[in-house]
Formats: sequence, C-alpha cells, structure tokens
Amino acid sequence: MVNFTIEEIRSLMDRRANIRNMSVIAHVDHGKSTLSDSLVQRAGIISAAKAGEARFMDTRPDEQDRCITIKSTAISLPSMAREFLINLIDSPGHVDFSSEVTAALRVTDGALVVVDCVSGVCVQTETVLRQALTERIKPVLCINKVDRALLELQVSKEDLYQSFSRTIESVNVIIATYFDKALGDVQVYPDRGTIAFGSGLHGWAFTVRQFAVKYAKKFGVDRKKMLERLWGDNYFNPKTKKWTNRGEADGKPLERAFNQFILDPIFKIFAAVNHNKREEITTLLQKLEVNLANDEKDLEGKALLKLVMRKFLPAADALLEMICIHLPSPVTAQKYRAETLYEGPSDDAACVGIRDCDPKAALMLYVSKMVPTSDKGRFYAFGRVYSGTVRSGIKVRIQGPHYTPGKKEDLFIKAIQRTILMMGRFVEPIEDVPAGNIVGLVGIDQFLLKSGTLTTDDTAHNLKVMKFSVSPVVQRSVEVKNAQDLPKLVEGLKRLSKSDPCVLTFISESGEHVVAGAGELHLEICLKDLEDDHAGVPLRISDPVVPYRETVTGESSMTALSKSPNKHNRIYLNAQPIDEEVSLAIENGKITPRDDFKARARLLADEYGWDVTDARKIWCFGPDTNGPNLLVDQTKAVQYLNEIKDSVVSGFQWATREGPVAEEPLRSVRFNILDVTLHADAIHRGGGQIIPTARRVLYAAAMLAEPGLLEPIFNVEIQVPEQAMGGIYGVLTRRRGHVYAEEQRPGTPLFNVKAYLPVNESFGFPADLRSATGGQAFPQSVFDHWAILPGGSPLDPTSSPGQVVTTMRKRKGLKEQVPGYENYYDKL
Repeated sequence: MVNFTIEEIRSLMDRRANIRNMSVIAHVDHGKSTLSDSLVQRAGIISAAKAGEARFMDTRPDEQDRCITIKSTAISLPSMAREFLINLIDSPGHVDFSSEVTAALRVTDGALVVVDCVSGVCVQTETVLRQALTERIKPVLCINKVDRALLELQVSKEDLYQSFSRTIESVNVIIATYFDKALGDVQVYPDRGTIAFGSGLHGWAFTVRQFAVKYAKKFGVDRKKMLERLWGDNYFNPKTKKWTNRGEADGKPLERAFNQFILDPIFKIFAAVNHNKREEITTLLQKLEVNLANDEKDLEGKALLKLVMRKFLPAADALLEMICIHLPSPVTAQKYRAETLYEGPSDDAACVGIRDCDPKAALMLYVSKMVPTSDKGRFYAFGRVYSGTVRSGIKVRIQGPHYTPGKKEDLFIKAIQRTILMMGRFVEPIEDVPAGNIVGLVGIDQFLLKSGTLTTDDTAHNLKVMKFSVSPVVQRSVEVKNAQDLPKLVEGLKRLSKSDPCVLTFISESGEHVVAGAGELHLEICLKDLEDDHAGVPLRISDPVVPYRETVTGESSMTALSKSPNKHNRIYLNAQPIDEEVSLAIENGKITPRDDFKARARLLADEYGWDVTDARKIWCFGPDTNGPNLLVDQTKAVQYLNEIKDSVVSGFQWATREGPVAEEPLRSVRFNILDVTLHADAIHRGGGQIIPTARRVLYAAAMLAEPGLLEPIFNVEIQVPEQAMGGIYGVLTRRRGHVYAEEQRPGTPLFNVKAYLPVNESFGFPADLRSATGGQAFPQSVFDHWAILPGGSPLDPTSSPGQVVTTMRKRKGLKEQVPGYENYYDKL
C-alpha cells in the first residue's frame, strides 16, 4: 500500500535542506537494484516479502530477463517519518552502460557505492567512483551480499572483519587518488557511520552507528565513545569490565569488539536457523526483541532466516539513516558544485542562483538524458532544477550543447507542456518543481538531442556537457530488408540516438547507416531497441566493425609544399607526432581550444616540454575543433596570413576528419606551417584556392612522416578461480591480448587478471572465455587507449596493417591502392 501522496512529496520539495538526491552505483551484479528495493519497500510501493526479488527499478522486460540494469531509473520517496525527500536513481553496473551512470551522477549530489563482500572492489567500481568524484559527488559505502560470506564461504568472524577491512581500504585508496580540495576528505569509515553492511537480497543491513546507539543505552555510556570502540583494534575485557586495545589479557586472546558485539548476534541467528534449533531461536528472538506473528512461527530455513534478519536489522533503516545524515542536501552541495557545473563566469546571476539553490532566481535546469515514453517516438526530458522553479506552460530558452551566448544557433524558445515526477516505471503529474529537485518534462523532446540547458535568463551560459568514461568503439551498419521501410529506419535512428547518452548514429561516406556503441552488449541492446521500438521494421545488421585512427610515427622526411590551383599561392608545412600525454590531456578536457592561450601555452611548456612560442601559436584543434590534432603557425613575417587563416583551418578540419591512408580520423598529429607565399590581390587567395591546397599539403606532410594505424584497446578484468587460470592465457594469446597484472583476492580462491585486448579481437571473447574455463571466468572490458597496429607499414599491402587498410578502403568504395604523397605534393 503506497503510504504517501504526490501533494506530500510536493510540500517536501520546498524544504531544500531535507532533500537528498542520490544515485546507487557499483560494478555489475553487486546488488544495486536489490538494495534499492528495500528503500522502495519502505515507502510502501512494494511488499516486504517481494523486496530484493522484485527489482522494482528494472523497468524494461529485457532488464528483468537478463537480470541486469540497462537504463538508470529515478524514483522519489518520502522517508524518515516523512521529514526527508529522497530522489533515488538506480544506475546500471555493466561497463557498456557507463554513460547512463554519468547521466545519473550529473543530477545527484550523493552516491551509495555498493561492493560485493566476496568479489571486493572491481574495475567498474573504480570507474564509477572516479566519475562520481570528478562530478564532486559525496560517496557512502554499502558492503553487500554478507549472507554469501556466512552461508557459502562459512567464514569465521575475524576473517569477515578482515575482509570488510580490506574492501574499505581499497575504496578509500580510490577516493584518496581523486582527492578534490573543494569536496574535502570524503573517505568512508564504519566508525563515522558512512558504511553499511548487509544483504540486499534478504533485505537486512546495519551500520556500526545503529549498534552503538543500542549499546550506549544498555551500558549507559556516551554514544560517540561507543561508536569509536566498535570498530578497529578495540577489545572488551569481561573480567575487568574495561576496554583495551590489546588483543589478549592474562595470556588469553580477547574477542574484537566488532566481532563480539555486532557479528556475534548475527552469526548466532544464522547458526540457529540453519540447524533448525527451535529453542535457541526462541530465546534469541526474545533477547533481540524480535516479535513474530503466529503464521510466521512455522517458517523454516531460508524463509525464516530472511524474516528474522529483516525484522532485526531492516535494510531501509540503516541505509536511510546513512543517506539522510551523511549525504549533502542540494543547498550544501550546490555551493561547491556550481563552479564545476556552470560554463560561464562565477559571478553572473545564473551562477549565483545555482550556488544558492534559489527557487526564486531565474530557472537553470540541466537535462541529462531522454527517457522514452509509452507514446511511441516521444520522450520525457529528465533533468534537475539547479535554480528557479519549473512549471507547466512556462516559456524557456532551450540551449543545446553547441549554443554560444549571444548567438542563435542551437537555441529554441518554447513553452514546457507539462512537468512530471518520475516514479520508477510510472510517472505522476505535478504542478511545479523548485530548485534542488529532479524532474521530467513533456513537450521539449523535439528541440533537444541528448542533453542541454533550460533557462529563463537571456544571458545565461550553458551548464557543462557531461564527459563519458566510455567511448563508442564498436560499430555495425544497418539496412532495411524492405526498401519502402527506409524512412522508418531514418526516423528510428534519430530516436535511438536520443534515447541513449552514448550511442552514435551516422551515415558513412559509402551511404551506410552506422550505429556505434561502447561494446558488444551495448550495441546488441541498442539494435534490438531500434528494430523492436524505435524503427519497428525488420533490419539486416552487418558484422561488427572497429573504427581505427590514422597517425604519424616520425617527422616529415622533407617539407611538404602545395600550390593553389591558380599557381599564385604556396603553403609549406611538415608533420610530427604529438606525445600521448598531450593527446590524452586534450581528450580528457585538460587542454581545450577554449582555454586562454597564454595559460594553455604555460601548461604545455611546463608539463609537456613544448616551446612557449609554438604553444602560443596553436591555430586550432581538430577534427571537430576539439580533437587531439594541432595546427601550429611557425611562420615568420608573412603578409596577409590572417586573411587565409579561416580557409587553412577549414582544410585542416577536413584533413583530420578523413586521413590520407583510409579516410579514418587522424589522432596525435601536429602540423607546423613553416612558410606561406600569397598573391597580393585578395581575389586570388579566396577559400576556393586555399582550402583544397591546405588539405593536400596536410596529406602530403602526413604521408612523408611514416603513417601508422592506431587501433582501440580494451582493458579487460577477469575474475577467475585458480584452477581455471590456464584457459585464460590460451584465449588471450589467440586474440593478441596480453596479461599485465594478476593478483589473488585475499581470503578467497579468486584471482583478478588484468589484460589488454584489441577491440577488433574482442568479438565473441566472453563466450570463448567461458568455454575455455568451464563457465568460471567473467570478463569486463572497458575502452582504455589507442595503440599502434603492429606488423609493418599501412602503406605496404602485404603487411597486416596494409591488409586492414585494403579492407577499409574496399568497404568505403575507394581505390584499393593508397595514393602516394606524390599525388598531393607539388614539385618546386
């Protein structure tokens, strides 16, 4: 029975200090959705018996079938005697859907990090934690699946304590690595109340604070003191009734306080129920003040265990207490998040409104993703109000990611039709939503692609575009089976790219419709959605294709020169590789085209050893004005140079988007313009003369600098028992992969193997691995870096890179032979 009304939620929205916006984040299969069930159950939306098995937040049929979360889902719950409003977002754990996690984190202020106590901290735990900390989101930790440690591994109390300790240490190491002054120290500790232990499936959990409160009352001591004593090296000597930090007294070992006061009652319940000792169970229940109804007394085994534990330590209590006490409210969080959220100056009205979380200021709302509605082809815009109040019928400026203040592009001024509240698989209409809350909007989906800023302030800048930790590196082309369905496919592709933050859809040069995703599973889900929902027509889908990047491995062997078609203008330049650190800094947004050129030059000179004069004269980045290729002006005293700058830059964007070897984008190439000779008359040096010339000379310089091909590489983490290790090496060697780290997880028979695997070789890798290890190995792959494709020069058709180039050129409908630099180079 739902025990609240939408009016109650609306009244809580005005109490900004009592709002908690939080996401649940973790590695795949560590129990996010089962844990979320406990919180949903507390609000009366599902019954207690179903909590943990219903997975209420998995709203799509394929999520329920595959038992994994694919899309992040939001729900608003009043809690703690209806004092607090919790906006909870359950996010996916599979690495292919990391972009959904980013979209969820952007609109929240706190994160519940879930870690499986048997597997420990895995690769994806680190990825999502890093994302959370870069967005300045405060974490609290829940160590889940403690029931497995007790029932399957049957560990001792001390082993369990040590295992908790290790997990907490691993999490804190990651948090310390990404320390941010503005956020402060957010490491998690049991004795600070920022860690819960429990089992989402069985619906029970506890924090050390809960026990400290119980025992402080019982012993009549100070709660704070009790809290400090219940974790770490603290022991209670029953003879002297005194606390000590030594593990023995009179030569006898003492039991650690955490084990004695917290784990002991839990272990006793498990032992009594598992061995069906009726009398013991009755005495225990009396001692713990747990009352069973008459019909519940006949239960046995797991059903009884679940019921007793859920009554003794209800998961919702522990989690809600931790969330309400330790996660920040929007008022607190927006003070330190404003500068990382807002693109404009920190003293303009919009930024001040965000910092104060002011419901009376101008509206600033960020839409982080689009959620498909039951009405075919329409979407709810899902986002968060950072300042102002959004209501139905209000006129807003819809600013897409490419909007620049003062210009008209990527800007619409429209009215919002309706505002709604997201409630898991349902939506509820709501009149208006003030700052600090999460909201769904109807009627603006035609004007936004994936994300954007809504505002009522004419001078407001955008809220920053989200940075994803995965990139679309696997592509497949789709075509319709019946030609008359083509318009439906085109419309369906538009809807698909709206519905997923990370999917890319485009038409290749050869006219194919291409869908790119973060990995095999991501692509499979996207294409299934496309066929079943967005396009609704039968499709033919090609084999997966991996995008490559072209690069240069040396400096141009001589200066390249091109003359314009009218022979009046000449451009001389050369090419050289850029260090990987600089390319990564550009891709991660540390060095951007929008930086102040002096500050950027200083950074390049101090950290990456560039010459300051060169660094100040970077003309542009490419492709798409922000890629990891640079055009540097090294000319001395050239007349009319600034007049042709735009034309040369256009040629550079064109050349870096389609390289000379196989028309793949360039990466990590620096072009230096050495000299330019121009005609005195402006008529003879227009765009028509300069753009093709610039492109040709860039191609010639790249061909003279030993071209290479870069392929994407996955970082694979495999969890595997010791006896199945051999199978992994065989599979990896066959697929050009190599292991760079392996470590045993202390206290378990599991090994963590980390390896690099070319994306091109990764298709069917999980199935191959499972058959080689008898189904015992579980791989997680995430795009890690680009690496040179080994095996010779891509210009030699007999080498392996040469064969890759030939297949690419054939697929794109180009001549099989790569044109040599002579085709682009003009003799003096």
